[in-house]
Amino acid sequence: MKVLLINGSPHPKGCTWRALDEVMRALNEEGIETKLIQVGNQVVRGCIACGTCIKKGSCVFDDIVNEAAIEFEDSDALIVGSPVYYGSPNGTLLSFLDRLFYSTSFSKQMKLGAAVVSARRGGNTASFDVLNKYFTISSMPVVSSTYWNQVHGFTADDVEKDEEGLQVMRNLAHNMAFLLKAIKAQKEAEGLPELERKYSTHFHTGK
Repeated sequence: MKVLLINGSPHPKGCTWRALDEVMRALNEEGIETKLIQVGNQVVRGCIACGTCIKKGSCVFDDIVNEAAIEFEDSDALIVGSPVYYGSPNGTLLSFLDRLFYSTSFSKQMKLGAAVVSARRGGNTASFDVLNKYFTISSMPVVSSTYWNQVHGFTADDVEKDEEGLQVMRNLAHNMAFLLKAIKAQKEAEGLPELERKYSTHFHTGK
């Protein structure tokens, strides 16, 4: 089993990374493979709604999004980490996620999802809510912990002092490992849940 982690911070070894690293260590101890992709310092433009991905199966802009899409399809879970900017996730990360989720046609059903956020002081829960919506629209169960998945600090060294925050990261990892194993067993026994795709609300008459 494999978990893909996305670092949406422009700092490869900053606060967000430290939180994700704690999750990775605990997942590895549970026998779960992990891979971290650094996104926050990449040049990522937003979706232009051109529809090319519908025809070719990948985004028209061949960058880190298409690279990550291959890893995402091959993973059983996705953890997205972001710093808080003005009460919201990093804009580069949001552009990345918009394109990653919109341009990929493979099923994300029962892939697990989790958001991790870091801030010096405030704005964590608002950013946390934004990131979780990518999972809930994609039939991806959201993994919880013993508090919201957040750490506090201005540097990675500050995060080391946030003992509860790091504890939350470890508990997130243990919960995710448990659910990964449970879903794998149920999938092998009975398959995935049935999904209906018949209706799509547009409110036009068709005349």
